[in-house]
Amino acid sequence: MASLMLENALTRLDGALAQLEAAARRRVEAERGRANLETELALMQDDRARLAAELDGATARLGDVETAAADVDQRLQRAMNVIGAVIERAQADADPQESDDAGPEDHELAYPEPAEAGTGQREH
Repeated sequence: MASLMLENALTRLDGALAQLEAAARRRVEAERGRANLETELALMQDDRARLAAELDGATARLGDVETAAADVDQRLQRAMNVIGAVIERAQADADPQESDDAGPEDHELAYPEPAEAGTGQREH
């Protein structure tokens, strides 16, 4: 009877050891999974920081482009005004009230003086 009790105890001990080993394996796998998740989280945080820096740079470049576009718009407006003034002056000089026998060489185009057309200097 003592040997039967010893066998039962050994069987229960083997079962308990098997359960302990299974629990230890699950724990190790869970820790590995957690380490993988922590690594993945760290990578995502690095990506987020990099993307935020790139967004800041792109936003700054966009501001520069908008400023340049506004400058180009102002310059185009000034150029169109000067061209309009030149055309008006040319049309006024070619007014049909002058004699009809005058040849084309008698009609000079008058161009606006730099003071009339703006300074001609680029703004920075």
